Amino acid sequence: MTGTDLNLDTLTPLEAASELERLAREIARHDNAYHVLASPLIDDGAYDALVRRNARIEARFPDLIRADSPSRRVGARAAEGFGKVVHRTPMLSLDNAFSEADVTEFVQKVRRFLGLAADDALSFVAEPKIDGLSINLRYENGRLVQAATRGDGAEGEDVTANILTLDDEELPRELPDDAPASIEIRGEIYMAKADFLDLNRRQDEAGDKPFANPRNAAAGSLRQLDPTVTAERRLSLFAYAVGEVSEPFASSHWEVLTQLKDWGFKVNPLVRPCGSVAELIAFFQVLAEHRSKLDYEIDGVVYKVDDIDLQRRLGMVSRSPRWAIAHKFPAEQATTRLERIEIQVGRTGALTPVAILAPVTVGGVVVSRATLHNEDEVARKGVRVGDMVIIQRAGDVIPQVVGVIEGLRPEGTEAFVFPTVCPVCGSHAERPEGEVVRRCVGGLTCEAQAKERLRHFAARTAFDIEGLGEKNVEFLWDRGLVRQPADIFRLEATDSASLTRIENFDGWGKKSADKLFASIRGRARIGLERFIFALGIRQIGEATARRLARHYGTLEAWRAAMVQVGQGDEEARAELTSVEDIGPSVAKDLADFFAEAHNLAVLDDLIAAMIALGGGIDPARKIEAADSPLSGRTLVFTGTLTRMTRDEAKARAETMGAKVVGRVTRKTDFVVVGADAGSKATAARDLGLALLSEDEWLALCGANGSAPSGRPDPVSDA
Repeated sequence: MTGTDLNLDTLTPLEAASELERLAREIARHDNAYHVLASPLIDDGAYDALVRRNARIEARFPDLIRADSPSRRVGARAAEGFGKVVHRTPMLSLDNAFSEADVTEFVQKVRRFLGLAADDALSFVAEPKIDGLSINLRYENGRLVQAATRGDGAEGEDVTANILTLDDEELPRELPDDAPASIEIRGEIYMAKADFLDLNRRQDEAGDKPFANPRNAAAGSLRQLDPTVTAERRLSLFAYAVGEVSEPFASSHWEVLTQLKDWGFKVNPLVRPCGSVAELIAFFQVLAEHRSKLDYEIDGVVYKVDDIDLQRRLGMVSRSPRWAIAHKFPAEQATTRLERIEIQVGRTGALTPVAILAPVTVGGVVVSRATLHNEDEVARKGVRVGDMVIIQRAGDVIPQVVGVIEGLRPEGTEAFVFPTVCPVCGSHAERPEGEVVRRCVGGLTCEAQAKERLRHFAARTAFDIEGLGEKNVEFLWDRGLVRQPADIFRLEATDSASLTRIENFDGWGKKSADKLFASIRGRARIGLERFIFALGIRQIGEATARRLARHYGTLEAWRAAMVQVGQGDEEARAELTSVEDIGPSVAKDLADFFAEAHNLAVLDDLIAAMIALGGGIDPARKIEAADSPLSGRTLVFTGTLTRMTRDEAKARAETMGAKVVGRVTRKTDFVVVGADAGSKATAARDLGLALLSEDEWLALCGANGSAPSGRPDPVSDA
């Protein structure tokens, strides 16, 4: 039993909520390192162990699933330096399976969603999961016109010039006349092991740093700003799916792969059709045994429902399709000495213990720090300074301590005593009853919290201000130039009026100072969802911020509604908690934030500073479905549907541009009433809302329950 599997059955709800918060934060940071920086600091097995822990806690506590949960995200934003491409259909990620039981449950979930009996035929395609970089290739009238990376699934990087450096046998420049007029081919860019070794040999001969693994080498090569550098490095491509297409050409995934081969794309020769869980597992076991003999890296197997009509009906949930899953190979571990334990203070005041280790290599990456999570974990694992510990790269920036090798414990070691005061500001560190996190109560007086909030504000996933990383935030804080977010947007004016200009300090110069000011000016206008996330309100992660932005639409509407919530307005709170995945806990954190006059002053000061630079906050982008009677409407389902499952009905509504909420309010457009409907139907009648029978609902969403037209969203096998 590994550290990621321990003690989950005894978690209290409060402990589970705290652990889910930590996991969401760590995995988000790792997603950025992997997808944006192309420089992961943990291996896939370790990352998967962290995701698996998150999934197991969510399965036990479904009411605690966070809107910013890793189970609801895809990758990370596109990196700077390339033009941006908005994907016409999202490049989804995959949920993971780590055991045969997980695979069995995946198949059973598919059957339950579709209402299939255990003996109804259900076919799959099993494919090796290539460890590379996802790519989207767009062809118009048979010619390749654009190539884009996955990015965050919605927006990627335009790497057309670089992709054209691939050999003709790797990348067809033209498609035959029978191909659709417009089509997106999706696949995985990778570097073969032999080509990777050759590249590192040349790196060594040139005195350059070698790449850690083929995946990093492939990502780094494709993201070169100079395409001639990419051309010097041999990249390969496996095609595995189709994105947006002007007209259908296949009824199954197997037919899609066959057609891609006929058009000249390389499709992995090991793909197999499978008709049962036993066949899927057998294929996985064969690949696990022979993976080392392949000339490319794989980190698991992808299973996909073969029938495209069924894929369409299954749809997606948050970041992932319901019709596919990745069965991952297990993680790596190593042992090393724990030299000391440090306490870090986060932006919410949480005190987090971090193990400082004698450097050790795990999966090709040198590890010198590892998370110990919280006070209880330190006590449960019994770690002491001087211990030999087992490290598993299951964290994000820092890996995880799995356990202690007690037989190698030096004499004279003592149990670690967790501090009860903040190591930064000296304030008391409280641990409320039932919670696992001890927090500094210093609030605004604690420099560590204030600095972390500023770093969060400027981070890539928030305002994305280049040049405002940890070092420069520290510099600006220490000189009193930045204390609140608004100070960032007044920084250039403050600096111009100062006798000691930033450019005159060591490590700066005029060019770097001007670059920072330009970056700040360029981020004075931002979308609402990023703005909400950047505020650093507890429990408001990227996904929650996105849902809030889409529900309320504009800054003015959101701010007004949140002020009402903070003032105790029950109707405003009811509307807030009707938003999917926003429960009482998140609503309380929002209410607490907006009930504080100081926070409103900081918020309004920030908005004014942005406007003064010619910026502002753009309204949320609406999700619309062309020619859909449900686009922009708000729906509530109640009772039992007989002709499709509730899950399928909800998924159908969302693909048609509707918002599905869990509570009836005056703003609800339709209430779909099934058999044995309860209080929601009564509330809808009392409010005079439109009630739809199941037949009326089916007529709205597609007559007799047939799926709406269009292909299912393709996934990335990465």
